[in-house]
Amino acid sequence: MSERVISGVNLYYEDLGDPDSADVIAFFNGVMASTNSWEGIYPTFIDKGFRVILHDFKGQLKSGKPEGPYTFEEHAREANALLESLGVTKAHLIGTSYGGEVAMKYAVLFPEAVSTISLIDSVSELDEALKSFVLGWKVLCDTNDGTVFFKGMAPSIYGPVFMDKEREFLEERALAFGKVSPDYFTGQKYLYDTFANDVTMTDDLPKISCPALVLCGEDDILKRPKFSRIIAERIPSSEYLLIPDCGHVAILEKPRELTSAILGFILKNS
Repeated sequence: MSERVISGVNLYYEDLGDPDSADVIAFFNGVMASTNSWEGIYPTFIDKGFRVILHDFKGQLKSGKPEGPYTFEEHAREANALLESLGVTKAHLIGTSYGGEVAMKYAVLFPEAVSTISLIDSVSELDEALKSFVLGWKVLCDTNDGTVFFKGMAPSIYGPVFMDKEREFLEERALAFGKVSPDYFTGQKYLYDTFANDVTMTDDLPKISCPALVLCGEDDILKRPKFSRIIAERIPSSEYLLIPDCGHVAILEKPRELTSAILGFILKNS
C-alpha cells in the first residue's frame, strides 16, 4: 500500500501477489469505490499465481484530487505510467463501471500493453436516463453527508434481490460512508463531470484488438444491458455475459460468479 506521483498527482496503489509473476492483473475501480471494493475478487487471482495491482484514480478516495473535470485519456495514461513505474509492460485489465470505461480507453491507446480486457457494467455512450442519475448524485454530494449520500444513491446501483437480502450490509455501508471526509465529495463531483463530458467512445471500440469479456447485471438500471451489448457488438473479439439477479455492483452482488467467469476467460486467452 503506497503512493506514487504520476503526472504531478499522488496515486494510491496496492501491489499484491507474486512480484515476479509475468501474469499481471490490473483492477480499475468504479467511480464511488476504492481498492478495497475488489476484496471479494482479487484473492482468487493471487492464489492462481497472478500479480495483482490496484489503484485509486485521481479524484477517488485515497488519491490526490486536483481540480477537475478530467478525461478518460488522462486516467488511462496515468494508469499506464503507474504500471510502467512498477515494471509492468503488459497486463490483463479488469474494470467495473467507470473503471471499465478507463480500461477501454487504455486498450485503445496502449494495445500492445493489454493481454485481455474484462468490462463489468460499463458504457461507451450516454442516454438521458443515465445523465439524470449522475446529476442526482451531484446533488447528493452537496449535502456533504455520507450516510444521506449512500442511501440516496444505493437504489440506482444495487439490484432489488441484493437490497432485499443484504439490508444489514447496506446499513453498515451507509454508516461507513458517513465517516468519509468532505474532499471525497469534491473528488466525486469532478469524476461525475468527467463521465458526463467524456464517456462517449463507441466509435473507438473497433480499435480494441485484445480479447474482451463484457459482463452486465441483468437488473442494472443505471448502466443497462443495452450499453454492454453495444460494447460487445463493437469490439471485434468479444464475449458477452448477462448475470441474472444482479444490479450494477456485480463485484459485490455476485463476486463468486464474476470471478469464475473472468478467471476462465483469462486462462482461456493466456
